[in-house]
Amino acid sequence: MTSHRAWLGCFASLLMVCSLQGAEPPLAAEIVSVAKIWDAGKHNAFTDLLRHKDRWYCVFREAAGHVSADGTVRVIVSDDGHTWHGIAQLSSSDGDLRDPKICITPAGKLMITTVLWTPKDPDTKHQSRVYFSDNGETWDGPHDIGDKNFWLWRTSWHEDKAYNMAYQTHGGASMRLYESKDGLKFTTLVEDLGVKNEHPNEAVLGWKKDGEALCLLRCEKPGIAQLGRAKPPYREWTWKELDQHFGGPEMIQHESGHWVAAGRIYKPTQHTSVCWLDTENHKIVELAKLPSGGDTSYPGLVWHDGLLWMSYYSSHEGKTSVYLAKLKITSSAQ
Repeated sequence: MTSHRAWLGCFASLLMVCSLQGAEPPLAAEIVSVAKIWDAGKHNAFTDLLRHKDRWYCVFREAAGHVSADGTVRVIVSDDGHTWHGIAQLSSSDGDLRDPKICITPAGKLMITTVLWTPKDPDTKHQSRVYFSDNGETWDGPHDIGDKNFWLWRTSWHEDKAYNMAYQTHGGASMRLYESKDGLKFTTLVEDLGVKNEHPNEAVLGWKKDGEALCLLRCEKPGIAQLGRAKPPYREWTWKELDQHFGGPEMIQHESGHWVAAGRIYKPTQHTSVCWLDTENHKIVELAKLPSGGDTSYPGLVWHDGLLWMSYYSSHEGKTSVYLAKLKITSSAQ
């Protein structure tokens, strides 16, 4: 009798797995529009997007190329999402500013997190920095944050605290979690997150309604992204491999509770996509392929007027430029 019940249990589990593998995604994506919004620099890339006080902000890096020591952070704005103009440009005489990310502090200030790359410095290759502004035009900074050679890639706020998953860039390959009460002074919350990978790097955080934190993490070797989870106070993390490589990640929660991820898909050729992040079965399911190719990815995501607004960059039209897409995301439960 015991073996018979065990067999029935295994058979039921197998049916469930097969059902999940063959099931349709709970979300669908329709591309409403795509427009190029900036190509003034030689190489315009690594975007992020924000809407604040009825104004759109897009930040990205302008430079001679994808890897060059002359990067600056460009800030452009729009009142309607169609016409854009530049209002600020952050630079450093010490090296290259990379991968700007923009957010709002609990005090209502605009905050840009970026990193200074100093290729001529034999010891400090990367120093993370923040800038603050009331209007987007004048910026207070730079202010150094975190530890040298730990790249604080994207700052995310949750319950009036800033969190940042940082990856080691020089002398090791560990991941570290920082927290801050003001976005200016970051302290180490978790010294080593225990990611078993040769090169974990870009990470984005999100929070479920019950307070559990999720982390979508890009990994280079063996090239499979990972999903991290932790309950408050976010000191103990578990990691699961996803089913594919995923570059320049960003994610946002749909009103249905499902998670939308955007970033670079590598097969059959490199392109930028909007995907469903299946957090239970550890899969990334492509929902919509954006016009893109070659050097591409690094999206910013914002819900507005029932649509998902998405900044990203791509070189599919020749020059590496910044694009803005609008997508309608629907749930099968709707």
